Amino acid sequence: MKILVALAFLAIIASLGSALFFMMRRDGNDRQRGRQMARALALRVGLSVVLFLCLLAAWKLGYIQPTGLPVGPH
Repeated sequence: MKILVALAFLAIIASLGSALFFMMRRDGNDRQRGRQMARALALRVGLSVVLFLCLLAAWKLGYIQPTGLPVGPH
């Protein structure tokens, strides 16, 4: 499960990096560049939502357990 979450985070970061690449590119076609950047950002949002839903499903099915924060003495 840790490997799946790490891979999903890497895919999200890669998508964000590709959007930055399309934004910083200096070619003549601004419309195409904006479309590519918007597609990369939409992919990032989609991956984030899928990761969240997978974590929620894994918790519901018992694959992962919340550990909570350590609580000091009261």
